[in-house]
Amino acid sequence: MVVGELMENTDVLVIGGGPGGYVAAFRAADLGLHTTLVEQDPLLGGVCLREGCIPSKALLHVAHLIETAEEARDWGVTFTKAKIDVDKLRAWKQSVVERLCGGVRQLAKGRKVNVIRGRARFEDSHTVRIEGDNGGRLKFEHAIVATGSQPKRLPESIMPVNACIDSTGALDLEDVPRSLCVVGGGYIGLELGQVYAALGSKVTVIEALDRVLTGPDVDIARPLIARLRKQFEAIHTSAVISASRRTGKQTEVTFTKAGTEHSFKFDRVLVSVGRHPYTEDLGLDHTKVTVNEQGFIEVDPHRRTTDKHIYAIGDVAGNPMLAHKASREGIVAAEAIAGQPTVFDARAIPAVVYTSPELAWCGLTEAEAKEQGVDIKIGKFSWAASGRAIAMGRPDGLTKIIADATSKRVLGVGIVGQHAGDLIAEAVLAIEMGAEAEDLALTIHPHPSTSETIMEAAESVFGSATHMYRK
Repeated sequence: MVVGELMENTDVLVIGGGPGGYVAAFRAADLGLHTTLVEQDPLLGGVCLREGCIPSKALLHVAHLIETAEEARDWGVTFTKAKIDVDKLRAWKQSVVERLCGGVRQLAKGRKVNVIRGRARFEDSHTVRIEGDNGGRLKFEHAIVATGSQPKRLPESIMPVNACIDSTGALDLEDVPRSLCVVGGGYIGLELGQVYAALGSKVTVIEALDRVLTGPDVDIARPLIARLRKQFEAIHTSAVISASRRTGKQTEVTFTKAGTEHSFKFDRVLVSVGRHPYTEDLGLDHTKVTVNEQGFIEVDPHRRTTDKHIYAIGDVAGNPMLAHKASREGIVAAEAIAGQPTVFDARAIPAVVYTSPELAWCGLTEAEAKEQGVDIKIGKFSWAASGRAIAMGRPDGLTKIIADATSKRVLGVGIVGQHAGDLIAEAVLAIEMGAEAEDLALTIHPHPSTSETIMEAAESVFGSATHMYRK
């Protein structure tokens, strides 16, 4: 509680109420530690719940529904053209956010986590000053920094702030523009591009690299890219933006591709070129914490920083910037503070692109294996041979397993297809358990299901799949 300029001491101070921070606070409280959580936003849950993972998936669900309704014509079922009530859609999305954020607050209350709204800045390795509703100083024994990240911006000379929006602005869903330019071909840009395309926008993607979605292997990304080329107005790769400016109610974007300069006007421009860890203006220079050139806080396997009283988790602690990675790190940090034997030693962290079709991968990709000189065996199973995929009208998927040629252990898995994000959990478990491809092949999977594609891909690693013939 605040008493003038002084506050009660706390065992654990967590700065940031996102999926890393609140999970860390809850675990610390469960372990009997007096825990205080400082969050500057009125809603707990962080960027993920408020303006990232959850609202984007709510809108993607709507986009997939519209897409499925249109595809149903080929199956003999015809719906009238979808009518979009933007205000009602925005309200529904926000209701999802508020329900989940409210649930987090109730869980904090039940665990007796002291939640303070405000911004915390370090004064030293045991003290922070909190600016906000309950301003003052707070003494702590250990602190966990979980402040997350923020969207990267292009230089003002290339893309003025008044000429574009970021992912947060895109999720506000003010209206449905007739034309939308997405700068950046990563998963956030493509997910939001697909949302707006389904709602009626003509979407153009501009990517500086020679391909969009550089994370998964090319063969895993190919079915999605093929679908996006049909849904989007255009996808420009190896294209470098040189200038942009507001012209009336539109933004004119100029870029160079293959030595030729192009200029197009768009009603809205979404810049999605990655995220930057939020480590500035935290007062870390008043501690012994080390921040590297990329802006990440250096941590050890316990998520302890170079200041033994301060830990860091989530986006500020390094790539990949994923909510589920942050949550696991939060548990590790809390347990380490409580003196339990724990370490962050994940063999595989799944990545998912929630487009249609979904992409998911974990562990080693084929490209990474080749770069590292790892001797591998690959098993693939096309969803064109999956009864369930064909019955859903979505046979454009692929399941791919990468195994060590000698030990036969599963090293990596890539999946593209409906609900790939749900299927990938089995692959993560296989890698964590040190399973061999044969273990997956001998596991009886339900029929008909798309999970069978994992079993059949595993069969094809060192032999042949039942529903796919090869000499």
